[in-house]
Amino acid sequence: MAENCCYKDVLPFSAMVAVECTNVVLNILFKAASLRGLSYYAFNVYSYALSTLLLLPLAFTIFLRTTELPTFKLSVLYRILLLGVLGSVAQVCGYKGIEYSSATLASAISNLTPAFTFILALIFRFLPFFLMFH
Repeated sequence: MAENCCYKDVLPFSAMVAVECTNVVLNILFKAASLRGLSYYAFNVYSYALSTLLLLPLAFTIFLRTTELPTFKLSVLYRILLLGVLGSVAQVCGYKGIEYSSATLASAISNLTPAFTFILALIFRFLPFFLMFH
């Protein structure tokens, strides 16, 4: 019983650490590749292609185990496309910034994401304001 509880507590933290390490590695790889003349558009395409090759089989193995799939509506497709476009634009802007500065600065700025998320949650009232006073 304690092992299951520990697993549920450690898994989100482990996933967060893995994502941050992946972002740092991508920033360092991009800086090294851009110094040798690789375009940030090409690096973006290569990184998306590699992630598709790695994650697509994983998604099929997970969804094949379930017997009933959720309904797929057109609004969900629009949201997925919007997130994809926004993510791609953000990545291109980030890589362009790394081209002008260093990968260390990009990694340090990415650590501000939780603070920005907290501020946006307060602005858009996703987080109740009275939590700050407890």
